[in-house]
Amino acid sequence: MIDLRSDTVTKPTAGMLQAMMSAKVGDDVFGEDPAVNELEEKIAGMFDMEAALFCASGTMTNQIAIKCHTQPGDEVICDRLSHIYQYEGGGIAFNSGCSVNLIDGNYGRITAEQVEAAINNRNDAHKAYSKLVSLENTANRGGGSCYNFDDIKAIKKVCEANNLLLHLDGARLFNAIVAKNELEKDYGKIFDSVSICISKGLGAPVGSVLIGTKDFIKKARRIRKVFGGGMRQAGFLAAACMYALDNHIERLQQDHYHASRLAETLRQKDFTGEMYPVETNIIIFQVKGKYTASQLAEVLKKNDILAIAISKTQVRMVTHLNITSAMIDEAIEVINHL
Repeated sequence: MIDLRSDTVTKPTAGMLQAMMSAKVGDDVFGEDPAVNELEEKIAGMFDMEAALFCASGTMTNQIAIKCHTQPGDEVICDRLSHIYQYEGGGIAFNSGCSVNLIDGNYGRITAEQVEAAINNRNDAHKAYSKLVSLENTANRGGGSCYNFDDIKAIKKVCEANNLLLHLDGARLFNAIVAKNELEKDYGKIFDSVSICISKGLGAPVGSVLIGTKDFIKKARRIRKVFGGGMRQAGFLAAACMYALDNHIERLQQDHYHASRLAETLRQKDFTGEMYPVETNIIIFQVKGKYTASQLAEVLKKNDILAIAISKTQVRMVTHLNITSAMIDEAIEVINHL
């Protein structure tokens, strides 16, 4: 089966499994797991930030960050397609007691001008207090779209001028960094907190990391405990993440190339309508004519290809490290015969 549903379906490689088996572990709640401590120090250093916190999921790192940065009654500004709003179970309201100001961006990306226009009058007691801006890079529901770094800098200036904090949902940030030839440390200079998911394109079985200042991470560690996120001998998982950071970043280029090949084939088909620009490893396209989105997904499944109908009219495909060039060739042949 060629599984293009998500880059979360990856299985650990042989090298990653060996790293997990040989990990030195301890009780992370006591701060005594060597592998976890090494991972947190490593990724904080990569982004030139002070500290990091290992968590079970990207939803947890995002929700902890929002809780750290806000208090009940505050408002979070983000794109309407943002993962923190669409796919985290209403956690902004449930965990932090915050409202959300949604912006209609461009493929999941918002601009400095839009952020500035969304800021509420802090002197108007009728309005929620604008406190946090959250960006997503790459933007999942934007088809894996990437921000231009100059646009992020412009948003930061607006945040600084208006006493707003800036969080990055970087679930697939390394895809953006590789695609745009950027540096991790540049992101560390801009954002007040960064969430990195290592269980997507980088291929770890479990794990996300939240990065920020020492004081921020100290507060985040307490909130992780409140959320039930303290793990004990988590070093086996941290070792997989370490291996991913050491071995699976540059190879993301291959996933992007595979996605571009699939996209080019799909564009030639009469059942393909509008397709979002394919910048990284995600393809989102409209289905028209003889298929609905769910019907096309079912036809693909009968041909041993798994994809997701993300709406009545759209299908999503995602490439990842378990998808080989031979699998892409096979998928292209199947699509060509539909």
